[in-house]
Amino acid sequence: MVRGKTQMKRIENAASRQVTFSKRRNGLLKKAFELSVLCDAEVALIIFSPRGKLYEFSSSSMSKTIERYEKREKDNIGINNKLAAVDQNTQNVKEDAQSMAKKIEFLEISKQRLLGKGLEPCSLNELNQLETNLEQSLSRIRERKNLLFRQQIEKLKQEEKRHKEENAKLRQTCGMNPSPWSTSTEEETMEVETELFIGPPERRRIQNP
Repeated sequence: MVRGKTQMKRIENAASRQVTFSKRRNGLLKKAFELSVLCDAEVALIIFSPRGKLYEFSSSSMSKTIERYEKREKDNIGINNKLAAVDQNTQNVKEDAQSMAKKIEFLEISKQRLLGKGLEPCSLNELNQLETNLEQSLSRIRERKNLLFRQQIEKLKQEEKRHKEENAKLRQTCGMNPSPWSTSTEEETMEVETELFIGPPERRRIQNP
């Protein structure tokens, strides 16, 4: 006789439900035992009846099997949390990359507009704002340039002053300073031309008149 296929739904008749529970419970316990013996598997089976009665089977120790299961669950939770953190970091990196790409694109457009390119899409207000920004930039550039000029001039003055002081010290060290009682007339030199000649007397020819 061919056995019909059992529908997977709750058995409404209480007596039939209890009989089915007893038969399938015993079959499940038997299968658990066979699985543990044939495959050398660690099996733990816990069953609560509709009335709350406990049935269990363990191939080794129920408490050790449960501890092993809990440890594995904690490890899985840790791995899942790490994977979730990695996924979140990856998502954050993608969002940052997209935001950076948008900023780079905006900066590139601004750069082109400062160079006078790509002004066609700009409105009148945008052009006025761009002109104001350029004028402010030029003003700051001029201020910075003038400051550098002043600093360079001041540096040259200081170097010139330092050279003069070094030259004055050098003259004083070498005794080249003029005496305080010397006058300007003593500093003047005169060149005297003479016809003094050392050697035999020169013979002069007397020209006849």
